[in-house]
Amino acid sequence: MRSVDETHSRPEGTSDATVEAVGKLSEAFEVIEEARGSLYAFHRNLGRADLTLGEAVEQLREAGHDAIADEVETDLLGRNVLAGRWTFQVIEEFDDGYYATFREHDRRVRDELMGGRRHVYEAEMKQERRTHDRPGHEATPEDV
Repeated sequence: MRSVDETHSRPEGTSDATVEAVGKLSEAFEVIEEARGSLYAFHRNLGRADLTLGEAVEQLREAGHDAIADEVETDLLGRNVLAGRWTFQVIEEFDDGYYATFREHDRRVRDELMGGRRHVYEAEMKQERRTHDRPGHEATPEDV
């Protein structure tokens, strides 16, 4: 099948099954990217919560509740979210382990089977689904 441009065209002799399989692997990696974004949001939200908690502890002290402020500060402020870890450590372990391994497999498979070309499955789908010669349905920005 013809693609939208050479950059997204399947290598000569590549089967439909291979294009679909590599596309499915890339789809799985996109889900990992989305999960990674959620992990970074989790990291930022917990950091913001800890900073806000620090403000609450200060306000409890200012309101004359030193014992309660001390208890919250000692037990909760700066507490690990997982055993021995703050969220930055969780992110680093994820990024350096599972994420890096998944990304490398996605890249290696694409390099070996698709000549390094990305989104070949989607590019072919675009060609199949778009209305040719209709404004808003151009194959590439150059065609606008």
